Amino acid sequence: MNIALIGTGKMGMAVEEQALAGGHQIVLRINHLNRHEFSLADLKKADVAIEFTRPDAVAANLLWCLEAGIPVVSGTTGWHEQWEEVREHFRKEGGSLLTATNFSVGVNIMFQLSRELAAWMNKHPEYHPFLEEVHHTRKLDKPSGTALTLAHDLMQSHEQLKSWALVQGNLELQHDVLPIHSIREGDVIGQHEISWVSPIDKISIRHEAFSRDGFAAGALLAASWLKDKKGVFGMGDVLFGHPDR
Repeated sequence: MNIALIGTGKMGMAVEEQALAGGHQIVLRINHLNRHEFSLADLKKADVAIEFTRPDAVAANLLWCLEAGIPVVSGTTGWHEQWEEVREHFRKEGGSLLTATNFSVGVNIMFQLSRELAAWMNKHPEYHPFLEEVHHTRKLDKPSGTALTLAHDLMQSHEQLKSWALVQGNLELQHDVLPIHSIREGDVIGQHEISWVSPIDKISIRHEAFSRDGFAAGALLAASWLKDKKGVFGMGDVLFGHPDR
C-alpha cells in the first residue's frame, strides 16, 4: 500500500516502522507543522491514510481525506462530540472511514469478552463493575477512548448500568453508575481492567500493552482491509465480521 501518514508522533512512528517492514510505502508524512504544504492532489497519491493526531484536528483531517476520495483509518480519541457529524458526511458522500478507540487485536478481544460477561452478570446482581485505566502522562483525554468504549459496551449489555463517573480510587457509587478510575503516570503504554466485585469475590478482565506495536499492527490491518471498501466501519468489522456494538 501507498500510505499517507497523518500524524508523526509516537503512534505515527510506530505505524511507519511496521509499514516499511511489511513492504508498504509512506508517500506522505503530514503533521501540524507542514499540513499547509500539502494539496488534495498530494493526498491522492496514497491508497489509504492512517491518522493519529489530536482531538481538535481529527475532524478536519478526516473530511480532507473524504474530499480527496481516499480511505482513512483513524485512531485519534477524545472527539466523540463530532463523531456523528463526520460519520454522516462519509455516508452521504460515499467515503471510506474506519475508526477505533484501540486497534490492538488483544483489546478488541477484551471488548468482546467484556460484552459477554456483562450480559451474563444480568443474572447476578450481587456483582458490580469497576473500570480502571492507566496511561502515560501525555495522554490528553481522560477517560481514555478505550475506557469509554468499554463503558459504553457495559451500559449496552448490562440492564442496571445507566451512566459512568470518574472517581478517585474504588469509591462506591449508586448501583446504576459505572465507576472509572483514570490514572496518568510515567510512560505507561496502556492498561485496562474491568472488575466485577461482590461481597465475597472479584472477577477481572485485564489487558496490558507492552509496546505500541500492537496498535500499529492493528491500524495497518485495518488499512489493508478498508482500502477497497466504501462505508463507515470499526474493528469489529475487520476482526469479527460484524459492526462494533
